[in-house]
Amino acid sequence: MREDIVAGAHFPDYELTDHTRQRRRLSELQGIDPMILVLSRGHFCPKDHQQHLELAANHSKIAVAYTRIVTISTDNLFTTVEFRASVGAQWTFLSDAGRKIQKDLDIQEYTDPTHDPMVPHTLVLKPGLVIHSVYNGYWFWGRPSFEDLRRDLREVTREIRPDWDPSAPGLREAWEAGDRSRHYPYGADAGHGPA
Repeated sequence: MREDIVAGAHFPDYELTDHTRQRRRLSELQGIDPMILVLSRGHFCPKDHQQHLELAANHSKIAVAYTRIVTISTDNLFTTVEFRASVGAQWTFLSDAGRKIQKDLDIQEYTDPTHDPMVPHTLVLKPGLVIHSVYNGYWFWGRPSFEDLRRDLREVTREIRPDWDPSAPGLREAWEAGDRSRHYPYGADAGHGPA
């Protein structure tokens, strides 16, 4: 992995084709929320299947926590669609068949010349593609468990959400005065915050 891909740095805003054949930028997919970014070997890897099955099993928790997930693999588009379906994923999968990210981040898995995948990594990103944590998943135990992700995302959410504690001084008064700028979705006149 490139030396500049560390906590506090900005992850590159790559643009790739998603499972619906649309070009998508990571920043667009993230929006104002935290994001779990999985750089995957792809459909052929049983370790990737296990990791994605765990994410899919916990997707309802991730979704209600206003957190995004994106998976990127070196699979072609057809195989990307199959991979997403086979693990029951409800989030965006991006195809990097041209290995743009693998080359740019210097994460070619040289031990597998047959598939030529990326060394798998999982990143937790704060809004703005700011890196909070990086997990090297070459070995399965290097990948984050759901509890690791929960811990990371609790820290990130506490840091980025001004309404983490709705009893914090001034929040109720701002709300009652019609100022929603410090309540999710921040600045939008949504009428109410998360339930």
